[in-house]
Amino acid sequence: MNSLDNTLDIKAVDAYLKSHLDGYRGLIEAKKFTIGQSNPTYLLRTSDRSYVLRRKPPGILLKSAHAVDREYRVLAALAGSNVPVPEVYLLCEDEGIIGSAFYVMQHLQGRTFVDPVMKGEGNATRTGAVDEMNRVLAELHMVDIEAAGLSDYGPPGNYFERQIARWTKQYRATEVDKITEMDRLIAALQHQIPEDDNQRTLVHGDYRIDNLMFETNGTACIGVLDWELSTIGHPYADLAAVIMQWQLPPGKEGRGLAGVDRESLGLPSDQGFVADYCARRGIPAIENFGFYLAFNFFRMAGILQGVYKRALDGNASDPTRARAFGAYVPIFAQHGLSALAEA
Repeated sequence: MNSLDNTLDIKAVDAYLKSHLDGYRGLIEAKKFTIGQSNPTYLLRTSDRSYVLRRKPPGILLKSAHAVDREYRVLAALAGSNVPVPEVYLLCEDEGIIGSAFYVMQHLQGRTFVDPVMKGEGNATRTGAVDEMNRVLAELHMVDIEAAGLSDYGPPGNYFERQIARWTKQYRATEVDKITEMDRLIAALQHQIPEDDNQRTLVHGDYRIDNLMFETNGTACIGVLDWELSTIGHPYADLAAVIMQWQLPPGKEGRGLAGVDRESLGLPSDQGFVADYCARRGIPAIENFGFYLAFNFFRMAGILQGVYKRALDGNASDPTRARAFGAYVPIFAQHGLSALAEA
């Protein structure tokens, strides 16, 4: 039994799973996934199969952040639905086992695309994967939350009002230096919150192509991953999150489509993706889309600020990369201001 990362007590994990997970045959190796900045995630390999473990990061955390129990709950609720998710096996909320709560789930065998350009893939794959991404998003927002037992997964009321208040509070809690663009964006968003239109659905909270897993030799989605920010809220937040990423530059950090000749790559325009989504849900065109886009830039700026602060405090999943994220906060805030101006 060995580990390629020293932040996980693999002996404690092994002992716990032997006592609590049916069919578990003993740990051979534990390897930490290097992607992601939220909940540390590990591949656990046994003699006959593999599992994935997700845990809260160590250290002092913001209240309600890194809620692996919520991830576990939503994954369990979606089992057998039209939204593909990995099977979950157990949740351990006893922080005395490894120092924080964790859950164990199925290790999906498929492929992920780091960014929407999907470099090296043919146009048929690009078109198929993005269309599947659109289909799964529409299915997600059509989940019957009462039948799934998720009607209390998020509070009632205006989702954007609640989220802006929450992320403003968390941003202020992790604020290091005064950022004028963020102050302006927060004030503008608070002033322009749309009236509640009573759309109340399950939302993923971080819906983008690299949080989807596709079949190895096709474009069918076999799993939507990373549900840390999921709640009951407004579906346009998820939809605008996709468009937000696409408006960023391509490459390692932006992973967007800004300046890319989409038509030549078989990729839809922003408007085309939104129109396909509306058609699948049977809803009219969306008004004031710039607000929803600006909201996503704001929330992402808040998330990046939190990652940056954890790096300064020594609690980041990838400290070197996390420290660099602080420089992106004013950039995202400016994008949000621009989206509002064009709404």
